[in-house]
Amino acid sequence: MSVKIALPQENAPELNTEEPRDGCCGVVPLPGRIADWMRILLQDESLHPLVDQYGSPLNVVNITPFLTHAAALSRVAAERSVQFRPFFARKANKCLAFVDAAVDARLGLDCASSQEIQQSLSRGASPGDIICTAAVKGADLLKLCVSAGVTIAIDNFQELTAVDSLLREENSTAELALRISGFSHQGEKLHSRFGFDIDQIDELLSFLQERRSSRRSIAGLHFHLDGYCASERVSAIRQSLPLVDSLRRAGESVSFLDIGGGLPVCYLANEADWAQFWQEHERAITAKRGEVTYRNDPLGRFVHGDHVLGEPRIYPFYQQPTREAWLAAILDTEIDGTCIARQVKSRGLELRCQPGRSLLDDAGLTVARVEGVKPLWGGDIAVLLAMNSTQCRTSSVDFCVDPVLVEHRGKGRHLTQPGHQTGYLFGAYCTESDLIIKRRLLFPRGIGVGDLVVLPNTAGYFMHFFESRSHQFPLAKNVIYDPEFPEMLGLDKIDELPSEATQ
Repeated sequence: MSVKIALPQENAPELNTEEPRDGCCGVVPLPGRIADWMRILLQDESLHPLVDQYGSPLNVVNITPFLTHAAALSRVAAERSVQFRPFFARKANKCLAFVDAAVDARLGLDCASSQEIQQSLSRGASPGDIICTAAVKGADLLKLCVSAGVTIAIDNFQELTAVDSLLREENSTAELALRISGFSHQGEKLHSRFGFDIDQIDELLSFLQERRSSRRSIAGLHFHLDGYCASERVSAIRQSLPLVDSLRRAGESVSFLDIGGGLPVCYLANEADWAQFWQEHERAITAKRGEVTYRNDPLGRFVHGDHVLGEPRIYPFYQQPTREAWLAAILDTEIDGTCIARQVKSRGLELRCQPGRSLLDDAGLTVARVEGVKPLWGGDIAVLLAMNSTQCRTSSVDFCVDPVLVEHRGKGRHLTQPGHQTGYLFGAYCTESDLIIKRRLLFPRGIGVGDLVVLPNTAGYFMHFFESRSHQFPLAKNVIYDPEFPEMLGLDKIDELPSEATQ
């Protein structure tokens, strides 16, 4: 088995990657890209007082990168004369600072729950700024969307029938987007649990014709593909555009094509580090070297004889191209003799996408306090943090960016001796599996109670997507960093809402 490593492209990250890494790194290092504002925060004296005030773990977010990335995506479309609007995927981070920034910048909001919709409306978003893409849409959620005037992404015939019934009962109207899936790509079907399978299109068109209603309008088509492959998006667009034409011929006023999310992010500074990590991980789980992960966790792969098989269940922390270059590559691809940008423009369509992680790149970090250090077998140590693994977790089975250690300046700090000290970060849940990071780490200067472990670039999904309150621990607080007033960090408004509204 070989791990696929993306080749570097022209839009490789240009951030300065020199920051104080010498306090903590992986035994096989994976140094991350560290934004300038994070480096400033790491090097001043404010983090310890902030954690003392708001508790551990603490999330720090910054809206400036968020707005920068949104503007860069819009420029790519504008350079090709494509009408374009990104809809921020709210599920990627719950902080209302990003909602406020999106509203001010006239971005749309992709909401997946009643709470996300209500919060967005309360922050000044207009109903036309919101699309509901919830995986499961119960009666109450549909009623909220209809009463508020929010566009609904329709996933299946049952939802479509339920909306039609609701519109009759409420004597109301609604704009809908049809979610399509099951596209063919290079001879293979892109299977999905979501949306109308494209093989059902004739049935869907017949349904819409037979049950025509002036109460609903099909305003757009939407798809959301798993993974980050640009060529799969090209295939999906190629198969969606004829459906736009068919719907228009049937009398529907389709005005937008929404290509969903999955815009790639590159977290790591160097491709070579990513390649070396997987080489050394393979050696470790085949007993050719010492541990790289806790108890040789295979990270989704498995050993069969002398071979390592399967694919890692890991986000591709190094990949190229990302964000703007990725979108540009899609728009510049020719289908039927004309590039996608012109195909979209010639139909008068607005191109939409639903970035979450890619807008939140460089926009946040998570800080946790060391509460204890104890010896483990084989000379390793267990570093006990005041957080749990759900507070830095996505569907990826590990966070593959090296933490940064911010030392406590008090006397008698170190509980471990400086030198070649290795170990693991453990959380506060009462399970053997509550590791913050599964990778084995090195602490060259030692580590002690009161030190802070900083996990960089966690704003996109890592902070909140799986965060739980098991053991009745409080949720992490979220503070906002303003580059113009770096000494004035205040709580995000989400932390002022009742707890049941933020979980």
